[in-house]
Amino acid sequence: MELQRIDLPQGTVDLLILRTLSAGPQHGWAISERVQQVSSDVLRIQQGSLYPALHRLERRGLIKARWGASDNNRRAKYYELTRAGQKQLEVETDSWLKLTAAVAQILENV
Repeated sequence: MELQRIDLPQGTVDLLILRTLSAGPQHGWAISERVQQVSSDVLRIQQGSLYPALHRLERRGLIKARWGASDNNRRAKYYELTRAGQKQLEVETDSWLKLTAAVAQILENV
C-alpha cells in the first residue's frame, strides 16, 4: 500500500526544521531526509520550500549557517539552532501541541 503524503500547513516547515536541528548541525539535504525518515515517508519537505525556509530562519536569527564538507566530501552549508531558535522551538512546539489537541478534541466529539 502506498503511503499518502500530506501537504504541510504553512509554518509547519519552520517547526520541523527547528526540531530537526535541535539534534545538531545538519546540511539542507540531511534535514529533508531526516524529516522524511522520522515521519515514515509521510512528510517530505521539497527543496522549493526547504531552502526559502532555511534562509528565512537564518534572517530571523533562529539558525546560523557555516560552510563545511559533507559526508561525500562536497562543500555544503551546515545549519544549526541558535539560542533564540531553541526558545522559538519551545514556543512553537507548545502552540502546535495545543492546536493539535484542540483539533483532535473536536474531531472526536462533534
